[in-house]
Amino acid sequence: MSESKAVIIMTSGPEEPRRCASPFFLSTIGTVMDSDVAMVFTTDGTLLLKKGVAETVYPRAGGKSVAAFLQDAVDSGVKLYACTPSFELHNLQASDLIDGVEVIGGAALWEMMDEAKIVLTF
Repeated sequence: MSESKAVIIMTSGPEEPRRCASPFFLSTIGTVMDSDVAMVFTTDGTLLLKKGVAETVYPRAGGKSVAAFLQDAVDSGVKLYACTPSFELHNLQASDLIDGVEVIGGAALWEMMDEAKIVLTF
């Protein structure tokens, strides 16, 4: 990977399906363009990482599910992180999340953003 780092912060969740495809799409593009891309899920975005949820969210009727966009991102090398404060908000445990998600706190997120060339929020 190049030294280019990007952090995409996902605060939108299942209740806003039209906002849920672009972050995964852009993160996939970033890794294909040789950037180190991390997606951090917080607030309602964390719900997309809950087992079984992304499969039920469709940004466009008849289109791909968020689960398909998420899988594309993971397959391209995007790293997924869940912010611990959102667990309490939604009564979640780390075991409720899909495989491959790392749990981080606010300090780790701040360090990621400080090192990143690009920070996007959805």
